[in-house]
Amino acid sequence: MRKTGQALLVVVAILVGIGMLTLASATGLKGVAEKGDPFWYVRQQAMFLGVGVALATIAAFFDYHRFRSKPLLIGLAILTVLLLVLVFVPGFGAAVKGSRRWIRLVGLPIRVQPSEFAKLTVVVILSAWMALKGRKAENLKEGLIIPLGVLGLILLLILAEPDLGTTVLLAATGVILLLAGGSRKSHVLVSCVLGACGLVLMVLQDPVRMKRLLAFARPEGYADARYQLTQSENAFFLGGLWGRGYGEGMQKLGFLPEAHNDFIFAVLGEELGLPATLAVVALFAMLTVLGFRISRQAPDRFGCLLALGLTSLLALEAIINIGVVTGCLPTKGLALPFMSAGGSSLISSLVAVGMLINVARHADGTDRHTRLTREFDEQAMDRALQGGDIFA
Repeated sequence: MRKTGQALLVVVAILVGIGMLTLASATGLKGVAEKGDPFWYVRQQAMFLGVGVALATIAAFFDYHRFRSKPLLIGLAILTVLLLVLVFVPGFGAAVKGSRRWIRLVGLPIRVQPSEFAKLTVVVILSAWMALKGRKAENLKEGLIIPLGVLGLILLLILAEPDLGTTVLLAATGVILLLAGGSRKSHVLVSCVLGACGLVLMVLQDPVRMKRLLAFARPEGYADARYQLTQSENAFFLGGLWGRGYGEGMQKLGFLPEAHNDFIFAVLGEELGLPATLAVVALFAMLTVLGFRISRQAPDRFGCLLALGLTSLLALEAIINIGVVTGCLPTKGLALPFMSAGGSSLISSLVAVGMLINVARHADGTDRHTRLTREFDEQAMDRALQGGDIFA
């Protein structure tokens, strides 16, 4: 597992490197126009990268088993809810383009996006709960009502910002953890159907979201609503097979909104062509495989679910972002992990990797806690085979 962790670090380092280079190209003129400095956005991202690496290192060496502590889990849940509520409080929350997703840090020109860190909280809490309940997860209360109540509260707060993309991402990750944790498929299926119906009703009642959906389904009739997606597709068309050359892209010059954020993949495609975009897709595929390998070889149930949830979170976000940028999915405001500009997204993604490394470190069974856990599990299994109850 040590090699798996090292390979994961190499993959993430390459993605971050590609992201920094693409960001430098995408924001040069923007930095001059807005800040008088062509490297302002790169320096900001480098600062967030430093913070993210520091926190990821802590996450890699902070024994993940401690997250099963009830006081710590309750504290994480309360802190996450408070931060999500703060975005709506005048003086703390910052509104951008009609959305209230950020909190201003007093005395600093920096905004924090609580929903990014809520992703990690959801994975930790659901993984710990499902690992604790074991076979009892088949019950409606333990396997669906309680975990769905916690997940639902966080999703409602994020949806109110509004942030439909993160809501869908977290809901999908939650479903994966519930199923992997032992919840009855019929219970989860019913909740998914109800959630999907609620989502459809919400879209039908929101003119902006409805227009985006119609623009995706019928591009010829909604050119104005499809402008951003059209410009993204133009970027790939202009880049062709081999790209226009690094720094030579045209769409970043005001044609493609949010070129350095959600649509940085389009800038990469225009400038470096198909080989670069396929390389990024391959790197995310490798990250997913390595994450699932860590999950499969985790020393305990909690580690298995935790690694599965973190890997699913990163993989699904990359899939949705690339799907949107290439025109395969309706427009959603999700960043491309490790590559898009944005401190909260980069830091949370790096912390997720640190936690994956943490699980991988324990997989060889060399630490005392892992040995004791395995001994306890083996003893419990022996009692179960002799007629006892593991969860009694």
